[in-house]
Amino acid sequence: MKKIMLTLQLAAALTIVGGCNVFGAGDRQLTIGAKSFTEQHLLSEMTFHLLENEGYNVRQMSNLGSNVVRTALENGQVDLYWEYTGTALVSYMNEEPIADPPEAYAEVKRLDKENGIDWINLSDVNNTYTLLMREEEAEDLGIVSLSDLASYVNEHPNTITFGTDGEFANRPDGLPNVEETYDFQFGAAQLRQMDAGLIYEALYNESLNVGLGYETDPRIDRYNLIPLEDDLSVFPPYNVAITINEDVLAANPEIEEITKDIAEKLNSEIMRELNYQVDVEGQSVSIVAYNWLVENDLIDQ
Repeated sequence: MKKIMLTLQLAAALTIVGGCNVFGAGDRQLTIGAKSFTEQHLLSEMTFHLLENEGYNVRQMSNLGSNVVRTALENGQVDLYWEYTGTALVSYMNEEPIADPPEAYAEVKRLDKENGIDWINLSDVNNTYTLLMREEEAEDLGIVSLSDLASYVNEHPNTITFGTDGEFANRPDGLPNVEETYDFQFGAAQLRQMDAGLIYEALYNESLNVGLGYETDPRIDRYNLIPLEDDLSVFPPYNVAITINEDVLAANPEIEEITKDIAEKLNSEIMRELNYQVDVEGQSVSIVAYNWLVENDLIDQ
């Protein structure tokens, strides 16, 4: 049944392909996969434009779940897509997270060799967990880092409310790990469990003091929030890099060079701004991705 559902999702995705061309005989053909959120759509569009500009005939297969797009890469229905190191280690390889980004990248490269998958072009875009505060309140309380937050909570118990979803509140590598690493604890009465998407607005409305977020989420900028520095590196890295079928890369080694500028020029802050342009300002994914490539001299206008 699971295999049938995956096949149906992949088939449906083929009907939601942005900017795709009809493949012709003899063309260099590639299929780019993408998950079902804005950041992935932007990365896919950027990659599409660069590869098309170099003469590839490119199709995009978008709006796929994590397990679906990973399966599509493994069985050859997708040739490449942008994946997160933390997701691969924990979800696909059943390994413990690794705190150091280069080490995490090296480990997923090593492990995925057995699956016929190469990793290339690690970027500084890190869509990891973060704890957020309103910028004004953080400045008033002198809180810049998670160590600062821990000190404040310990000195002022039961005064800081924290918003989180149920999963992060209970999973061993979530809130319990944060509290153990930084040696503090939110009081039970100070915890507010809610849908993750509601936390940003609750912070903005001053219903919370601190909330769980994701580093590249555009609502950080929309609501004037700041990510607290994870100075003890409790959150594992979720840096994004290209995963590609090893046979495809062997036949087209230039793909690594063509796409490396995306990884080199992007970081979490820039990615958050691009996500903002789409999710908050309502701009087209295609236009935002294309304009960024032009502005960075990666393609001609």
